[in-house]
Parts: sequence; C-alpha cells; structure tokens
Amino acid sequence: MGASVFIDGAAGTTGLEIAERLESRDDFTVVTLPDELRKDDGARADALNAADFAILCLPDDAARASVAMLRGDSTRVIDASTAHRVADGWTYGFPEIVGVDSVRDARLVANPGCYPTGFIGLVAPLVRAGLMPADWPYGCHAVSGYSGGGKAMIARYESDEPAPAFLGYALHGGHKHLPEMAAHAGLERPPLFSPAVVPAFRGMIVEVALPASAFLGSTPDDLRDALASFYEDSAIVTVKPEMAEMTEITLASDAQPWDGLDIHVFGGKQGEQARLVAVLDNLGKGASGAALQNLNVMAGLPGATGLRLDR
Repeated sequence: MGASVFIDGAAGTTGLEIAERLESRDDFTVVTLPDELRKDDGARADALNAADFAILCLPDDAARASVAMLRGDSTRVIDASTAHRVADGWTYGFPEIVGVDSVRDARLVANPGCYPTGFIGLVAPLVRAGLMPADWPYGCHAVSGYSGGGKAMIARYESDEPAPAFLGYALHGGHKHLPEMAAHAGLERPPLFSPAVVPAFRGMIVEVALPASAFLGSTPDDLRDALASFYEDSAIVTVKPEMAEMTEITLASDAQPWDGLDIHVFGGKQGEQARLVAVLDNLGKGASGAALQNLNVMAGLPGATGLRLDR
C-alpha cells in the first residue's frame, strides 16, 4: 500500500478526476467516505487527520474549515480552492515557478488556479529576467472550457437549451484570481483580466499581448529564448519554436484530458509587438493534473509520474 490520500470534496469535477486517476496507481491509496458521511464534520475530521495527504476540492470557506479541522502537523495538504493561494504559511503549488524543492518540503500547498497558471507561466520568468517590467499594466485575455465554471455552468451548457457561443464574464473587474496573478508573477499591480467561456468541455487558452515598449528593448525572439531557457528541464511545460505566420491555435470541443502546458511567443514582423500564449487543460495542469503533480513532488516522486502528457 502506498501513502494514503483523502480527497475532501471528491464528488466535484476536480475531485472526481483526481480519484479516478489515482485508482490505477499503487504508490497511493485513496481514502473515501460513504456518501452519507461526506458532509459529516466528525467523519471528515477523522479522515483528514488519519491521511498522509489531504487534497481539498472545496469552495473557499469549506476549504478553510477543513484546514481548521487539522489537529496536528502529520497530514500534508494540497488545497485546490482559492482560499490559500496568497496566504502566509502556504507554498504556491507551481513547482516550475517556485522551485521543486519548495513544494517537496512543504506541508501546506495551494494549488494554482487555471487562468493564473497560464498567465504566471508566461509572465513570471520574463519579469524575473528583467525583460518585462513589474509595473506594467498588463492585459490578459483568456478562454476556457465550460467545465471550469462548476456544476451550474456545466448543467447550462449540457442542457437541451441553447448555450452561449462566447460568454464573457468578470466584466467589471475584481476577479478572485487577480491577487494570485499579480503576486506570483512578481507584479506591482494586477492585470486587466478578461476571461470567457466557450462551448468546449475542457481546455484553455491564455494570452498576454504586448507592445514593444512592454518588453524593454528586447525582441519576441528574446522572450521566446528566455522562456525556453527557463523551462528547459521541465517534462510538463514546453516552449514551442517560432511558427509560420498563418498559424491557428484552437480549443477543441472534444479535447482529451492533458496535463501539459504549451507556451508560444508570436511577434510582429518588425518586432513592434509580441503575443504570449499559453495552452493548457483547465482540468489538467489547471486543476487535477497540477494537484497530482504536487502530490508526486511532495511524496518524493518525479513530478510527471502518472500524468497525461501525450496529445
């Protein structure tokens, strides 16, 4: 038997994927509660404190309540909610950005959000390298499959009623991902964030468009080279080479589960602009895949163990 893992919130989309994918592995043993005890605080507290690892797939307040149930420091926690992503005492669970050792040694790990994974993956390495300023008013446009919107949105898109072809939201700003995006990208201000949902179950495209003045005299090729150098040892993040001008990046309505993160840099012919684009699965590297990567690392395994990286 492997290390025990209790998934608190295993009936949700992310929790179901994590449980299903751990079933075929012998390095972890999933601890489950019968349906009638899933919301019983006493049973949950016992399971949380008995497990080697707990993965919280809950709304923010419920995740905080679960953490408050911990009676000691023997259980190591991965929280997939927004609750602890900028909280003191928590390690941000993006090993490529914070360092594998930081995640391996942590007891409390906050899983990144799906949109922030794309944005931070694009911006943080370039800000650190001094190729982009920390105080620039960056914009971030992104589209996601509807599974990222939770049960209500899934039901809306999978009902017999017509669903929107493009559903923009957070139009007045103030999205809950903004503190995370600014803090972990190393920015002095949050980006102008424009998220949207399209009629595909899963998948995500995140874009940061830049005028030349935002990349400090460098070229799009310099940005691509810097990102390629930053991620050169990653088995999960791939920086794609320059593509022909007439290129399409698509989000397929029937996309399969995938745990990778592809990064593209497109540039104007005269270097007058650059478009940084991240492609990921909002339920993969954006949720369950990231949780499994963090679980692997915390257990001392290679981060890519058991991940779905072929497309």
